[in-house]
Amino acid sequence: MARRNKNKLFTEIEVTDAGAKGKAIAKSPDGRVIFVDNAVPGDVADIQTTRKRKSYYQGTATNFHTLSDKRTEPVCQHFGTCGGCKWQNMEYKYQLEYKQSEVENNLRRLGKIQLPEITPILGSEEIYFYRNKMEFSFSSSRWLTQEEIQSGEDIQNRNALGFHIPGMWDKILDIKKCHLQADPSNAIRNFVKEFATENKLAFFNTRNQEGLLRTLMIRTTSTGEIMILVQFYEDRKDQRELLLNAVAEKFPEITSLQYVVNNKANDTIYDQEVICFKGRDHIFEEMEGLKFKINAKSFYQTNSDQAYNLYKITRDYANLKGDELVYDLYTGTGTIAQFVAKNAKKVIGVEAVPEAIKDAKENAERNEIDNVEFYVGDMRKVFTQSFINKHGHPDVIITDPPRDGMHKDVVAQIIGILPQRIVYVSCNSATQARDLALLDEYYKVTSVQAVDMFPQTHHVENVVCLEKR
Repeated sequence: MARRNKNKLFTEIEVTDAGAKGKAIAKSPDGRVIFVDNAVPGDVADIQTTRKRKSYYQGTATNFHTLSDKRTEPVCQHFGTCGGCKWQNMEYKYQLEYKQSEVENNLRRLGKIQLPEITPILGSEEIYFYRNKMEFSFSSSRWLTQEEIQSGEDIQNRNALGFHIPGMWDKILDIKKCHLQADPSNAIRNFVKEFATENKLAFFNTRNQEGLLRTLMIRTTSTGEIMILVQFYEDRKDQRELLLNAVAEKFPEITSLQYVVNNKANDTIYDQEVICFKGRDHIFEEMEGLKFKINAKSFYQTNSDQAYNLYKITRDYANLKGDELVYDLYTGTGTIAQFVAKNAKKVIGVEAVPEAIKDAKENAERNEIDNVEFYVGDMRKVFTQSFINKHGHPDVIITDPPRDGMHKDVVAQIIGILPQRIVYVSCNSATQARDLALLDEYYKVTSVQAVDMFPQTHHVENVVCLEKR
């Protein structure tokens, strides 16, 4: 006996808002919220629910009765299947409105703190081709479109080089043209796929854990430098060098051509040896005359132009006069620390990743900045009273933690020393709001500025300035 489909179909439902993770929001007749995958606020649609929970549904719009005036035509042929740009069907000015709204709602609803007048979000001049880093995955069993499945044809070539289908760890969408990274990114990716296919180089099979080619990373800089990193699963020297030499010959402008041989279960490279095949093992980004070395494992903001704006806002909020001791927590490769150093007496950077601190020290030496020091270790274990006793009581703290926000012990230590000012940079305003609530007894928020680093997506950075009460 066939199972009865318990998922409901709601008809002519108005989509009213946009929420977390790029979902559109509607309300069902029974009062529950519906999170919709493929709609824009202002649409009126029939929604087929796919999951039911106590307070909400998840669903997909199956038939549109009215299309929102906030809509625009997506530029990418892969939109709707690829999960990278969930908001390409929404005009950019409305993307900014909803990002601004998300930041304000999180700070008010989750933080429950008093806020000043919030500065309008800073949009990106480039809304496509703005990323300086892209990572693509190889697959010998690519995602098939509905048309291909229904055709009944025996599709021989299943090779793909592209992105994971959302929620499917073993399915890769083959990408023809990505609108996130400027040329020669698409040319390089397409050449690698074609050359590998023509020369019968085996694409990785995630389920069987076999194949030669695993991932391709492309990094670029505003100065025109290019880094390519190919990750191989199997260690086959002849085939590896065949591909790398072909890439080097086809694209002589490549600054850094590197590879990794990684046969462990996951494809993260941070515990792997990266080998330079041709050129340098790094590239350089520049900002206000400062040069920042970027290697294969380095973290650097993926939108270079907006990173500059983000750092300028951070520096303005720090309001340095030249005699302050600044702590830069979660400093990464020390970009913010060095960016503000000329306005401070001294800057102390702390970061958990050893390779990042190594880069930070090299960058500071290269930039002839002698009033910065960098230390490596788990933040809650390094940032202690003994550390402060040794290095001095900070006048200003700049903190730029990962998405999870600051550990409660780090927040407690900040409260314990009470610097005059805190500048909190966040890629997740929800966890930022949680931390601000913990600080609220001792600090008032004086400035808030959201920065759109990732057009066509729901992601947004936010900078908050806190002054001691």
